[in-house]
Amino acid sequence: MGNAPNPVAGRLLIAPPNLMDPNFRRSVVFLCEHGAEGSFGLILNRPLGVHLSDVLEGLDGTQLPLWQGGPVQTDTLHFLHSFGDEIPNSIPIAGGVSWGGDFDILRAFLDENEDMSSRVRFFLGYAGWSPDQLEMEIESGGWILAPGSAETVFDDEPEELWRKILRRMGGEYAVLANFPEDPRLN
Repeated sequence: MGNAPNPVAGRLLIAPPNLMDPNFRRSVVFLCEHGAEGSFGLILNRPLGVHLSDVLEGLDGTQLPLWQGGPVQTDTLHFLHSFGDEIPNSIPIAGGVSWGGDFDILRAFLDENEDMSSRVRFFLGYAGWSPDQLEMEIESGGWILAPGSAETVFDDEPEELWRKILRRMGGEYAVLANFPEDPRLN
């Protein structure tokens, strides 16, 4: 892993420790789309403390947690999964992760299987950037880039994801993983 020069779908955007914006502080964003129209991603390490069944009717047995995907349109529901072509109309991104698709087919999978947390994640809202905005933020040191994977997207320790990725990157990034939340208290 290393700091990649350009953002592309499937990359992770890791907030550096000095990013104080409360929307993205110590966040890990999975970039789902990047192009001339702008960029779209989902924050991987912000559980909301509610479940999918709390916001959608007919999923009473589904205890899948909801995640804060980002500060934009927080009334929209998005999902990432590892089912690939088994979910029609899904968009393959990278590393065995797909985005969206036929929700009725996904609902059938959820009804048939008790725990799907290692294969699907649901998000309210998303992170979005206008054309060229993300590149400018990266150039100014606003994001650290790393490859994404299904293992990262479906990680079962969201509280540790930011540190875990930086440590795995090694070198100067591993040092950043130990940066205190509030350097004034160090």
